[in-house]
Amino acid sequence: MPDRPLDGVRVLDLTNVLAGPYCTYHLALLGAEVLKIEMPGRGDLARQLGPDPALNRARLGASFLAQNAGKKSVELDLKEPADRAVFTELVEHADVLVENYRAGVMDRLGLGWAQLRPLNPRLVYCAITGFGQSGPLSQAPAYDQIIQGLSGMMSVTGTPDTAPQRVGFPVADTVGGLSAALAVVAALAGRRGAYLDVSMLEASMSAMGWAVSNYVVSGAEPQPMGDQNATAAPSGTFETADGPLNIAANRQEQFETLCRLVDRPGLLTDTRFAERESRKEHREALNEALNEALRARPAAEWERILPAAGVPAARILTVPQAVESPQLAGRGFFTELQPPDGVDRRLKVSGSGVLIDGEQLRPVSPPPTLGEHNEELPALLRRWRTSSVAENAAR
Repeated sequence: MPDRPLDGVRVLDLTNVLAGPYCTYHLALLGAEVLKIEMPGRGDLARQLGPDPALNRARLGASFLAQNAGKKSVELDLKEPADRAVFTELVEHADVLVENYRAGVMDRLGLGWAQLRPLNPRLVYCAITGFGQSGPLSQAPAYDQIIQGLSGMMSVTGTPDTAPQRVGFPVADTVGGLSAALAVVAALAGRRGAYLDVSMLEASMSAMGWAVSNYVVSGAEPQPMGDQNATAAPSGTFETADGPLNIAANRQEQFETLCRLVDRPGLLTDTRFAERESRKEHREALNEALNEALRARPAAEWERILPAAGVPAARILTVPQAVESPQLAGRGFFTELQPPDGVDRRLKVSGSGVLIDGEQLRPVSPPPTLGEHNEELPALLRRWRTSSVAENAAR
């Protein structure tokens, strides 16, 4: 693999479960050397999470395997003086530290930003929490579902009859991790130390985009609309001969093409459907007419016909179907790695969704077993110490 943007960047990873590990996984994909600091004998809680009890018992749960490829693992107890001394020396030569403890935990350990900054003024310190380091909720415990509820996300997910509903994957954790990774890369580009206070709640509300801005700008309260798009019609999930099909005919020319291809030219002369706003107002009648027409062919056939004419349309896949998608295979999104000791099956991990100069970003090693790199720590420290001295001399 050619040089990657973060080659040579050293990251101390004190994170657990998802938001933090997802952040540092993307830093590792971009080339950073990520050293995961784990509690002796326990490690990241995600090592015990996932659908396979045997992997969980081996502390290699599927939830851990998904977000930690390419990292190294060492066990340090930050409450023990000898381990603290090793950790603080690592801090002196690191570029980035990422942690997702509750606000104030690292300060109480004597290892917060105020205590570590004098050791390394160029350190980028990233703290990921549910609510941020300040505000009335800063000390409250938070998990993904709590953030989904407090952000308003669940209130607009589902139908008027089923909302509120949780989004089907931990989106608040994921968005929080991506926001943290973006902030870390920005701070590194600025070539100065920084303290990054990442709030999953705020990152989630930022990611909600139009649902939030439509309210704060116009005062219109978003409502749950199931599989329909509030901004356009026809735009949502429709019925075919053998299953559902997503169609997003959001532009006038797309609507006109759709009506022609489903052999319903009369919809174009119906005043209820003449313009975007009137189509939204009469969405139910329009959807009923289109569903009747679309039932004439199977979903895969419409998926072939409509996009070829410029109308966005696609089947709704299961996760297994999506994983096996020829599109993802064609771009090399997944990487198969040699599994770590204790894993008796192939290990396939996700990429980042970004190609650099045509190359997919891939982890360089499988997820580490707990403490796998303990014996390598003295050599790693010498290397970090030497490289940071050389960098300082070059400045």
